[in-house]
Amino acid sequence: MLTWGIINQSPVSDYTTILREKSSETSKLNDNLYTEIQEKAKQYEIPPQNAVIDRVWKAIPGYNGLKVNIEASYRNMKKGGVFDERKLVYEQVPPTVHLDDLPPEAIYRGHPEKPMVAFLINVAWGEEYIPKMLAILKKHHVRATFFLEGRWVKNHPDMAKMIVDAGQEIGNHSYSHPDLKTMDNESIRRELEKTNEIIEATTGVTCKWFAPPSGSYRDDVVKIAYDLRMRTIMWSIDTIDWQKPSPSVIVKRVTSKLHPGAMILMHPTFSTAEALESLITTIQPTYEIGNVSMLLDEKRIVKK
Repeated sequence: MLTWGIINQSPVSDYTTILREKSSETSKLNDNLYTEIQEKAKQYEIPPQNAVIDRVWKAIPGYNGLKVNIEASYRNMKKGGVFDERKLVYEQVPPTVHLDDLPPEAIYRGHPEKPMVAFLINVAWGEEYIPKMLAILKKHHVRATFFLEGRWVKNHPDMAKMIVDAGQEIGNHSYSHPDLKTMDNESIRRELEKTNEIIEATTGVTCKWFAPPSGSYRDDVVKIAYDLRMRTIMWSIDTIDWQKPSPSVIVKRVTSKLHPGAMILMHPTFSTAEALESLITTIQPTYEIGNVSMLLDEKRIVKK
């Protein structure tokens, strides 16, 4: 008992702990598997990519890189005793320049290497088709971003709440759907502020994304949205659903132009409501479908 008490008293206890840790560390360093993981780790690593302003696509978000967690990978392979790349454990490495670091510019797409697309649903009419669209999105566990016109929210507060309660993201689509490109700056600001106010009062949501009506904007519009803590969102694929094409035309129109990081513009129309399920099931085997926040997030999607 006396011996046990002496050994387990500090600093003797601390010293034995250090010896055990050093012994374990030495054992790993002498293990061929550990050495092999260390040597091969670099070839599996992917550098992060910074957010940039592109000449064509304007603001493009960054994308996390990957590096091998050597300790965790070793523990994962130790039982088998052999190197197995399927058992490598990765850590995400963030870029040094983020979307928030960029000056105000419109965003037309996500990162070109991210295997995800986003649905953008601009709402100024078509409320009769929204419940069906929400049901389909829920069925397939898809989150989209609904850009709401302020005047529409005022007239349909329960529908706006329904969209939020369904777990969908909300953005600003101006108050009265004007051509912002032709308006003076004070009027532009009033359109955006009024919409933010009514959306927050109705749903409790603070908008961080703004979609210009009809995609019409000039630099001042983007800067005013930025001053109101919103980034301006455009699109890279247009369903042109307001022309009331057949559902099959919408599906073909989207899938023929599909690409990583795509932002897909649609509206609550009969054609889109009928095409939505087919569109989702066609896209999902290749790409994840998310809302704008998910698409522009730097987190790398790692296929297992």
